[in-house]
Amino acid sequence: MKFRIPNLLLIVALLFWMGCDSIDDKKGRFLLKGNKKMEENDPKTALGFYEEAIALDSNFVDAYYNKGMAHIQLNQLEAAIQDFSDAIQKKPDYTDALFQRGLAYLDLGANYNAKEDAARMVTQNPTDWRSYFLKGLTEEKLKSYSDALQSFQKAAELDPKNSDLLVNQATIHFYQKDYVSAMSLLAKAEEINPLEPNLHNLRSMILFEEKNYEGALKSVEKAITLDNRQAYFYNNQGLYHLYLNQLEEGLTLINQSLAMDDKNPFALRNKGIYYTLAGKKIEALSFLEELAISHPEMDLVQEYLSKARAL
Repeated sequence: MKFRIPNLLLIVALLFWMGCDSIDDKKGRFLLKGNKKMEENDPKTALGFYEEAIALDSNFVDAYYNKGMAHIQLNQLEAAIQDFSDAIQKKPDYTDALFQRGLAYLDLGANYNAKEDAARMVTQNPTDWRSYFLKGLTEEKLKSYSDALQSFQKAAELDPKNSDLLVNQATIHFYQKDYVSAMSLLAKAEEINPLEPNLHNLRSMILFEEKNYEGALKSVEKAITLDNRQAYFYNNQGLYHLYLNQLEEGLTLINQSLAMDDKNPFALRNKGIYYTLAGKKIEALSFLEELAISHPEMDLVQEYLSKARAL
């Protein structure tokens, strides 16, 4: 049997080609691998690939941005903000990073930081609807409702097919107790996108204020069929059951909401309402008295605190 002698020149050439693989090629492959893991809903593994890309090029702004998005997926907001800040430092006009950092600041409660990012976006990108959307969100958080409404209206002018922007406007009208205007905007939003869950949840909240509890329940159930990951949907659903005198169904849903987000004061309020309606004074007061101090302006707290004390 004859053994074939390898072509040494071919092997040397192959090794040389592999060794000449550019930094751009290598970092690009790590970025793509990270993106693939994000598509597979594996942000932890994606982080490692983005870090490999950054190790090859410390100025690789897309890797910083994508790394920030992976941290967002993991609810690691401070780490995400740092990544977006690194990207912005290296590319000051990086609109996507500014927008995501602003949203992360809002989620973290750093509203004035978000306001600064929004102002920067408006200056740098006055024709981008996201600039005014972020501005509106910060103004809403700061309870500057008239300013928020104007910002959302400007965003909608720039992106008229975006149903979310109509829902945002309707939300402001809801806060202002202008339910007619809110319902009108929701009808327009539904024409654009009837599958927007927040639309149906907000409609349920308006119907509740109008004492249409059956209608409110039907609307929030529609929201949940479209998105079953939102704790506040279940909390609202539980509240409506309470008002329909379906106390145990209501409590189950409120507890489900708290299991998803144990810091939601509205869910704690609703649990206090449950205990009041169930005639359990001590348990009711344990929720409502604390909320009366920490959130004295919250609707229904004072009403049910008085009822609990009278038990």
